[in-house]
Amino acid sequence: ANGGYLRKADFEKHTSTWVEPVSVNYRGYDVYELPPNGQGIATLQMLNVLEGYDLKTMGRNSPATLHAMIEAKKIAWADRARFYADPAFAKIPLKGLLSKKYAAERRKLIDPEHAAKTVAAGNPALEQGDTIYMCAADDEGNIVSLIQSNYRGMGSGIVVPGLGFNFQDRGELFSLEPGHANVYAPGKRPFQTIIPGFVMKDGKPWEAFGVMGGGMQPQGHVQVLTNQIDFGLNLQEAGDASRWQHDGDNEPTGEKMEDGGYVNLESGIPYETARELKKRGHDVRLDVGGYGGYQAIKVEIHDGQRVYVGASESRKDGMAAGY
Repeated sequence: ANGGYLRKADFEKHTSTWVEPVSVNYRGYDVYELPPNGQGIATLQMLNVLEGYDLKTMGRNSPATLHAMIEAKKIAWADRARFYADPAFAKIPLKGLLSKKYAAERRKLIDPEHAAKTVAAGNPALEQGDTIYMCAADDEGNIVSLIQSNYRGMGSGIVVPGLGFNFQDRGELFSLEPGHANVYAPGKRPFQTIIPGFVMKDGKPWEAFGVMGGGMQPQGHVQVLTNQIDFGLNLQEAGDASRWQHDGDNEPTGEKMEDGGYVNLESGIPYETARELKKRGHDVRLDVGGYGGYQAIKVEIHDGQRVYVGASESRKDGMAAGY
């Protein structure tokens, strides 16, 4: 259709896959994300790097904390650009990327006083292996974390006759660079950004959560989790709190970060922090949009009874409801 290369046979051959989520332990909490071809492990890589910092002592929204988070994002994004792809076509060093030892080595790249202008991908050992988000929980303790997307606006703009839904346009996220892990190929799934999140504590469900918004998603996951785990905010406060977003980075489509990218800061982050980040070499901008949209369900136990707490932030349409 519309001069594209996809044919009916391509859609007939498509099958959905059941995959096992991957996780890292962050300060006693097991954080789960989906493996590539998605970007969920960028959240886990960032958390592994940040675990080496005492964020609580450093302070929420302090220059030191935001600098560490932004630099951890750059480090994860370098690997995201090089390695994240369809595992049926590329060998992804998943175990190495998520190891604490690898994170410790990558953490050494962070200069506490200067923003990195370029970051190269690491070399982990290869293992010998318009978005909506919603979550739901029932009275038996089952919890679902779900995300879906058309990608840009109305997606491809192609609507299935008689059925009323349109195809997404995630094929935009292939690389055209020969030899790249995410290079365009027949029957291959492109890198994609949608990532539902889930957290376990002591082997039991603790939270289902998500943050809509393309490349903001792993950054948002890290911010809402550290808001709760490190800084003690409750479920709603964790989503309402001011956010930052770094952009202009290495991408799986082939773009390279050459000047350190730029950081958008939301209203509520102290101007003193913005000034200090500029001193460290960050290109700081103030913006009102692009910080994603968060929703979550948390499991709490009160008087021996399971209680669900819901949260939905005001940056987008959404609500928390129970019955």
